[in-house]
Amino acid sequence: MSSSQIAVYSLPDLKNTTDDALPNYLTSLKFEQSHFLTDVRLALGYSAVIIAAITFYFDYTLGWDETKGYTFWAVIAYFILNGALTLWIWFAEKGKIFNGSLGGTTISIASSVTKHTPIYKLTVRYSEAGKNEAFDWETLGIEAPFTRWFTADGQFIAKPFQQWLASTVPVIGQADSASTGKKGVPQVAESGAASTSDLGRSPAASTRSRKAR
Repeated sequence: MSSSQIAVYSLPDLKNTTDDALPNYLTSLKFEQSHFLTDVRLALGYSAVIIAAITFYFDYTLGWDETKGYTFWAVIAYFILNGALTLWIWFAEKGKIFNGSLGGTTISIASSVTKHTPIYKLTVRYSEAGKNEAFDWETLGIEAPFTRWFTADGQFIAKPFQQWLASTVPVIGQADSASTGKKGVPQVAESGAASTSDLGRSPAASTRSRKAR
């Protein structure tokens, strides 16, 4: 169980907390995480910031007349880097929260949610050991309600989340056989637990819904 609580009516908080838990779980199974996508994003971002800082410094110390020629090219480079960063986030990362491998098996996982719908969706691509990675990638789409691993007061429960992943993604199940075979894992629904329809909705909307029932 996590040491902090989140607002169960905040869909971004539910997603971000779950996104953070997934890499931690996979690395605990000895998956080796690749940080290539993050490294490229940071390199592009920091390069743009460094160019802006250097341009400001020389403009401040030497004056506009001395630096205007260099400033023109620096501005162009800054916008090119920022454009590249935006394209990288949209088309290369595309919501990916984990890229890694274990024993020759490669896996890539991207997460998403639909606005006002408390359903966690994963797109999993993997290539098992011994297969040609260029042609034998498997793609799997899975989803589950956040109520499966969040309590009514916003506590994240790791075990149901791990069992869900291990029982639906074959390569994860192979790495964590203790968590497989748990189809129909009960939702975290102790007395007073939030319903699926309440998660991700405003408190006022949930109150109105309960009064109507």
